[in-house]
Amino acid sequence: MPEQQQPYDRKGAVAGTGMGGAMDLAASEATAASAGRPRSLWSDAWRDLRRNPVFVVSALVICFLVLISLWPSLIAPGNPLRCDLAKAQDGPAPGHPFGYDGQGCDVYTRTVHGARASVTVGVCATLGVAVLGSVLGGLAGFFGGAWDGFLSRITDVFFAIPVVLGGLVLLSVVTSNTVWPVVGFIVLLGWPQISRIARGSVITAKQHDYVQAARALGASNTRILLRHIAPNAVAPVIVVATIALGTYIALEATLSYLGVGLKPPSVSWGIDISAASPYIRNAPHALLWPAGALAITVLAFIML
Repeated sequence: MPEQQQPYDRKGAVAGTGMGGAMDLAASEATAASAGRPRSLWSDAWRDLRRNPVFVVSALVICFLVLISLWPSLIAPGNPLRCDLAKAQDGPAPGHPFGYDGQGCDVYTRTVHGARASVTVGVCATLGVAVLGSVLGGLAGFFGGAWDGFLSRITDVFFAIPVVLGGLVLLSVVTSNTVWPVVGFIVLLGWPQISRIARGSVITAKQHDYVQAARALGASNTRILLRHIAPNAVAPVIVVATIALGTYIALEATLSYLGVGLKPPSVSWGIDISAASPYIRNAPHALLWPAGALAITVLAFIML
């Protein structure tokens, strides 16, 4: 006589299988609970990143830099253009913890207010480079053919231009003292790197089976490129763009130091470093504080 099947007893299953059964049951319950609300790739990435101390520290530094870039008067209410020659090259004093530079300006106030120009150049240049490079590189990698060959030759031409030398030539004829000529120059010479990264990512992504399946189902090229390829090819672009952001901030400081980037009365770390370099022996604090702020900012974006 066949044995009658017993109804499933949840407690008995756990007790009968021991620790392994309990763990398996807990895992199956967790899987079932998450089945109704699956996690996205962004949520998985955020869960991993917030457990990384390097990311947390870098993000806090960047948030602080963005805050003082938007509202520098919160921690430095003084005027960065107000100077007193009688206090030129003086050391720290009450209310002026960083001392004075060669013109008698408060180094602390100028260092805080100088973050706005550097962060603005870095963020705007990175966005411009990422958008332009991703569009051109993505189209070249997706369609290939003559467009790919033409873009590759143009990219080689721009890669052959030295960045600092190009800045000295192109920005020397600009009389504006705003950040936008510097941003435009960086975008003009910075897009080829992102373009090559995007091109390679798109070429790799379009060979996957899900792209072939979408094409077989009659999806248009626009839908395939925007809905299937772009989300899976954007990760390398984000990584390279984040690292390049710190590089662009350093490039702005370099061009300002050479006198072709931002110009007075603009307040920039590069301008302050250039102005303080002749008397570094007599007043090293005037150079070390803006240089330290620049180094910390670049390192934070690279480590992010």
